[in-house]
Amino acid sequence: MHRLRYMSVFAHIVDCGSITKAADKLQLSKSVVSQHLKSLESDLGVALLKRTTRKQWLTAAGENFYRQCKAINQVADGAWEHAQTAQAVPHGKVRITAPNALMETLVTPVIANLLRQYPRLQPQLISSDQQLDLAKHNIDLAIRVGRSANSSDKQRRIGEFRDILCGQQDYLSTTPIEQARYIANDWQGEQICHQFLPCDDSVQGFEYRATAHCSSNSFHSCLALIKASAGIGLVPEFHPSLSSFALQAVFAQHQLPANAVYVVHSYSQYLPLSVQVCIESIEQQLALHRCRR
Repeated sequence: MHRLRYMSVFAHIVDCGSITKAADKLQLSKSVVSQHLKSLESDLGVALLKRTTRKQWLTAAGENFYRQCKAINQVADGAWEHAQTAQAVPHGKVRITAPNALMETLVTPVIANLLRQYPRLQPQLISSDQQLDLAKHNIDLAIRVGRSANSSDKQRRIGEFRDILCGQQDYLSTTPIEQARYIANDWQGEQICHQFLPCDDSVQGFEYRATAHCSSNSFHSCLALIKASAGIGLVPEFHPSLSSFALQAVFAQHQLPANAVYVVHSYSQYLPLSVQVCIESIEQQLALHRCRR
């Protein structure tokens, strides 16, 4: 590696016209630049420059060598500029994973908006209720509900949301809550227990227990069953089905505790711009949903 450094310094000496000017440009001492030149000539076994107190000029061997050293500097400068330019506009592939419910209702709308802003962005979305290994699946960004335990990846809380225990209106109007069938996501297990909090001081909190009558590993399947009046189940508060009044809350005067949303990634220090804008946009979307409540 020291050879490349010596070659770069040599090209700068020629371009600047003197060791002193090259030292100023490179922010090195004059003695260091001079020593690099001496070491380079010693390693090559050939004189590259002839110098007097007033001028310097290339030897025949030095002229050919200088052209190649200058080309190396140009490649290095180009690579540097390209890396900096890459951080100016989000582009390229970014692999994002999120639970099924959040992928549809939170992540996908955000990504659709980003694609309109940054056409060169190439998102790859992976819906999964499993906490996928980021390295194994080459994932840039994971959106997760709750903090991941025993993880060496970087985690940051970006917001929260609440689930709504809801059902189709006709089903709720004809079925006592004690007899309502519970439609569960696989991650909920068979025995369901929810702690409901009061929305105001006029009521008290309570515990709701049920046994899952039907379960699925797909949020979309659960939602379809709930819409088809097969039972009740959890739907994120910002899902369109709730705002369109197709579904309604089972306990309107109560609410479930908030779910914390985290972003998880494995980048040690500098986030790629494509990942950074995705995180910021998802965080803003969560904040917007909370403001609308």
